[in-house]
Amino acid sequence: MEKILLLLHVNSDGSLPKAALEAVTAARDLACALPASTWTLGLVGAAVERAAARIGSCGAGRFLAVAGDDFAFPRYATDALAAETLCRAAEATLVVAPATSRWMRALPGVAHRLNAPVDSHAVGVEVNDGAVTLRRWYYRQRIEAVQTRSVRPWIILLDAGSFKPWSGEPSAPALEMFSVGVPDALRRTTFLGLQATEAGEQTIRPDAPLLFVAGAGWTKKQKDGQVHAEEASALILDFVRRSQCSLGSSKSLVDLSSEGQAVLPFLTHLHQVGQTGSTPRHPKGLATCCHGEEPHVVGWRFINERRAVNLDPNCGWARGKADVLYVADAFEVIRKVNELLRDYRT
Repeated sequence: MEKILLLLHVNSDGSLPKAALEAVTAARDLACALPASTWTLGLVGAAVERAAARIGSCGAGRFLAVAGDDFAFPRYATDALAAETLCRAAEATLVVAPATSRWMRALPGVAHRLNAPVDSHAVGVEVNDGAVTLRRWYYRQRIEAVQTRSVRPWIILLDAGSFKPWSGEPSAPALEMFSVGVPDALRRTTFLGLQATEAGEQTIRPDAPLLFVAGAGWTKKQKDGQVHAEEASALILDFVRRSQCSLGSSKSLVDLSSEGQAVLPFLTHLHQVGQTGSTPRHPKGLATCCHGEEPHVVGWRFINERRAVNLDPNCGWARGKADVLYVADAFEVIRKVNELLRDYRT
């Protein structure tokens, strides 16, 4: 019999991140698919009552929690201590958690303490022939692997965007609170605060409904024989601000800065999408001025609806890699879209 523990951390305002609600769906479905299994929900944060009420009707048999000021913000030492405490209290054989930066940092250490294997970047957890299996996408190798383990306990970290967020009526469950003593040695790391860009300048938004990807064509010579990098920057940022989409880039455009060519100054390797970049999971994607060949397209594997703008009707997008290809000048298209968005907002 499997004993499933879903580990969630609570935001500083008492809410749960979207990835946590997706993990609730995964754990619930897994428990339903495993005969005679039980599942427990564990929460970590400064105050967990609001978060527990948000998911109180999810069907978990027990709700465990470690709460207090020491657990309000990310810190490896205290996060690992809290997670270890909940894993041992639940006697978990399977530990499921969202692959947030907080858990990705802490849970591998917890796995070592529990003598457990840990697998990250899972995009699916299923039961096949009575065995728990996970699906993991290796984008560099362009393969999807199906893996299983017989060793218990087993810790699985789920990539965001892989499951439908759980939704249900709020219900205050019976919380089992665990008092965890935190020695001073674990408080050597202190949390000073968060640094973030201004709201209007944020360009990477994992939860945005649209991913907008700029390719190297934006900084090439245009039909007048000139490079218009400044205009390209203005058009792209205007679109990102007005649509509140997430911005991505092809590797070739990110690498132009090292070649002494015209660049879009707001792009970094964090924006890179593709075989050597990220594999985002937005519902929709729009590629502009990129060729659409395999090294780039592989990063779009989990985008549900793909559209592209390119002047070349025979580009990679046209060969079955985009749902819709607009054969047009991206400058003209985005300029017109920005005008429509401006009129719509006003």
